[in-house]
Amino acid sequence: MILPAVIGLAVLAGAGWGALALWFQPPFGPRARGALPAAWLALAAAALAGLASGSLLPAALFGALLLGLLAWWRLAVRPSNERQWMPEVARQTHGAVDGNIVTLHNVRDFEWRTRDDYDERWVTRVYDLSRLDSVDLVLSYWGRPAIAHAMVSFGFDDGQYVVFSVEIRRKLHDTFSEVGGFFRQYELAVLASTEEDSLRVRTNVRGEDGYLYRVRMPEGAARKLLLSYVATANRLVRKPRFYNTLTANCTTIVYRLADQIVPGLPMDYRLLLSGYLPEYLYQLGALGGADSPEAYRRGGRYTERARATPDAADYSRNIRIGVPGVKARGDTA
Repeated sequence: MILPAVIGLAVLAGAGWGALALWFQPPFGPRARGALPAAWLALAAAALAGLASGSLLPAALFGALLLGLLAWWRLAVRPSNERQWMPEVARQTHGAVDGNIVTLHNVRDFEWRTRDDYDERWVTRVYDLSRLDSVDLVLSYWGRPAIAHAMVSFGFDDGQYVVFSVEIRRKLHDTFSEVGGFFRQYELAVLASTEEDSLRVRTNVRGEDGYLYRVRMPEGAARKLLLSYVATANRLVRKPRFYNTLTANCTTIVYRLADQIVPGLPMDYRLLLSGYLPEYLYQLGALGGADSPEAYRRGGRYTERARATPDAADYSRNIRIGVPGVKARGDTA
């Protein structure tokens, strides 16, 4: 009795995974999206019926088909940099490092008016690491307190900021699906942008709620963190990778940031539920200028200041007004 039960559970798991894999990655194009998962579930049902009647043969046949599906998934469903991308992820950031000088190509600097009305600008920017002055963690919420999109903004004493964000590289006409993110529906991108683009579009255009936290890091850690994003962006240009809802997403930034503050950190649920990251950073002693996580949240919330700033040139300065740990001019810690 134990063996058929174990086999039955394996068939159920294979049925669910296979149906979703065939739904999100139909081998014969979108027209097969409904038929193939339905056929797969019918085969699984036949295998379970065979087990119920005492026959292992249908389950064995289903297992062989599952192995074939897994082989196809591994060998045929491959990431690519050559697709019809949405304009905001059409290019990939990449960079070169020469001593203290970092040159970033394809830094996004769009001028957004609405979600669908914007001017596309991709620029090349040069940053001097000897002038690297601050690291800010930016969290942008869209409705669920536990989940936020995490970005890191590096500030320089000449007034420049560059934001690194781990993004879904969506194709034209893609809609976001958290389940699809488990099934290779999207590629991964590490995107560098200006704050006037990537932060402003979230607060002023998409209606998200933005928070900014000045992070205290050991000497040399900020430089190492920035260079790690440049290296990752360059690797993705050479070798594309799939986005994954759990293992390859914007929490990559959280892991790297936390590890630079205190290397070898133990796992903590707030490293996955990035909406609660401020409490974690406070516990690590990585935030300065306020005496509680609640005070950081109150001071770090910049949504109203952002929406009251129609001029993009004033955006970076105004969102930092009153942020704990940030001096009055907003560009030094």
